[in-house]
Amino acid sequence: MTTARTPVRPGAAHRLAVLAQDALGGPLPVRLRTWDGSETGPADAPVVVVRSRRALRHLLWQPGELGLARAYVTGELDVEGDLAQGLRAMWAAARERGPHAPRPTLADTVRAVGGAVRLGAVGRRPPVPASEARLRGARHSKARDRAAISHHYDLSNDFYRLLLDDTMAYSCGYWTGERPGADAADAQRAKLELICRKLGLVSGARLLDIGCGWGSLTLYAAQEHEVRVTAVTLAREQAAYVRRQVRERGLEDRVEVVCQDYRDITGSAFDAVAAIEMGEHVGDDQYPAFAASLHGLVRPHGRVPVQQMSRGATAPGGGAFIEAYIAPDMHMRPMGETVGLLEAAGLEVRTVESLREHYVRTINAWRHTLEERWEDFVRLTGEETARVWRLYLAGGALAFEERRMGVDQFLAVRPAATGDSGPTGAETAGWYRHLEDR
Repeated sequence: MTTARTPVRPGAAHRLAVLAQDALGGPLPVRLRTWDGSETGPADAPVVVVRSRRALRHLLWQPGELGLARAYVTGELDVEGDLAQGLRAMWAAARERGPHAPRPTLADTVRAVGGAVRLGAVGRRPPVPASEARLRGARHSKARDRAAISHHYDLSNDFYRLLLDDTMAYSCGYWTGERPGADAADAQRAKLELICRKLGLVSGARLLDIGCGWGSLTLYAAQEHEVRVTAVTLAREQAAYVRRQVRERGLEDRVEVVCQDYRDITGSAFDAVAAIEMGEHVGDDQYPAFAASLHGLVRPHGRVPVQQMSRGATAPGGGAFIEAYIAPDMHMRPMGETVGLLEAAGLEVRTVESLREHYVRTINAWRHTLEERWEDFVRLTGEETARVWRLYLAGGALAFEERRMGVDQFLAVRPAATGDSGPTGAETAGWYRHLEDR
């Protein structure tokens, strides 16, 4: 006599894996563990933990990157171990699918909905995480730009002091070699010195620092090169920090800090005008006018360093997660298009230097600080915001590593009416001298 066996129902992980493989069009690149304790997927792959059905609801209501990000920052979705390894596995699977993956058919959609019902994932839309930006008004209006900048840069000076090195430079550093003991602060000081050399700064020269951040270039140029600087930022927290540093360092006679939109800057005939990782926030339609402003603010033979992130023409923004949580309304373009826009404004681009690999090291230094002082960040900002930054830094380092994003340092010059651009080319070799020794 045989006894009928009760069929074993597959766990949630197995059911979810079937849906994920249908969506990916290929094998699962990670191991899945779900809320019921079931697991499936390659044993040696990064482990993605789906803590509750709410993680799936985020994806049902907002499919794709943004839904995944919402599930991650709220803690409903997690990755065991190194988050970057999990993201690397997912990107590798996406590359294998190719740029023209087949669209889901009606049958695929019906099957996916049925699977979601069986998993108990269908339900009310989950609340949007509190850390997600909520902007109103016309894109790149002055009021909306102020809100977009405030969302990211006014998080708190205490947060950025914890994350950054003592230069408070929040942009790509310049790593000059494998010198023992070199750290992120050395890389930032090398970057600041390189910019100052490219500008040919002399004592008493006038520098306009647009989007000055926490004043790393402003303070360095004023202190080390005795330059007179007008520092401009939209972020109130940044302006307050730079003003305090100016007072503490006794630089009141050399530095003026202005909290305003770049479109409201008055004055002209600056010897140099710098825009270090600020142009990404300008917007595509506004960039020609921005480039014209750079030309109009600098004197003939004056120099304009523009350090700016780039991206392919098919993905000009930062991606759904970046634009929702980090830099709303940002726009990047291929490096060559930026050259064209600067030259169309009347500037002559003399040099372009890629810093892409430098950004991988810079961001990884910030990641190390975040992970090393995780509990401090959580106490300061709350766990949701700390998780936003964990995802942001891990994904950002990987994007530069895999050349999905780049960053370039342009040096442009405003030619004189005769077309002469000054002695820029003759001094190029001296820009890098002694950087190794700094």
